[in-house]
Amino acid sequence: MSIEKMRIKVAQLLKEPIGSSRSYHIEEHAGTDDINFVKGDVVLIRTNRGVIVRAKMTASVKGICSRCLKPTDCEVNYDFEEEALPARTTPEGLSSTAQYDKLTIDEGHTLDLSEAIRQYAWFAMPAKPLCRLDCAGICPTCGYDLNQEPCQCPSHTKDQRWSKLIRLGKESKS
Repeated sequence: MSIEKMRIKVAQLLKEPIGSSRSYHIEEHAGTDDINFVKGDVVLIRTNRGVIVRAKMTASVKGICSRCLKPTDCEVNYDFEEEALPARTTPEGLSSTAQYDKLTIDEGHTLDLSEAIRQYAWFAMPAKPLCRLDCAGICPTCGYDLNQEPCQCPSHTKDQRWSKLIRLGKESKS
């Protein structure tokens, strides 16, 4: 089951009494453009309207290092809980559930978790991902990757607004 087709049949669960549950362990190589793998546990609980989905997930999300601008993989952990409601069609053939609902149960009694898992993985991603904690970044003048070695640019002139703070730092070291 790939993340694009992470679908669970819930027909039997919908026939059971409120409070009935099913547990699933997911461990999939996603192979999408933005997620490498996803793993975790999903619990589906029958409600009077549909199914509550409780998930505790770990995903490897592809990103760009905010310092050196190289591709990097970030492992993120996240939980989510949402209610999935059955999609109902109107005489015009339109779904009566809101267009922005993340989780719906289709007419075949199938719950597709792929989009919710993908979106929550992206929300859990750090705002400024790093390839490694000590990433030196790139030179602001020439763009050279400072992780390889220092660039050949002349030493950068210091911003005079910081001179008192720099002097204070040097005095505290001595």
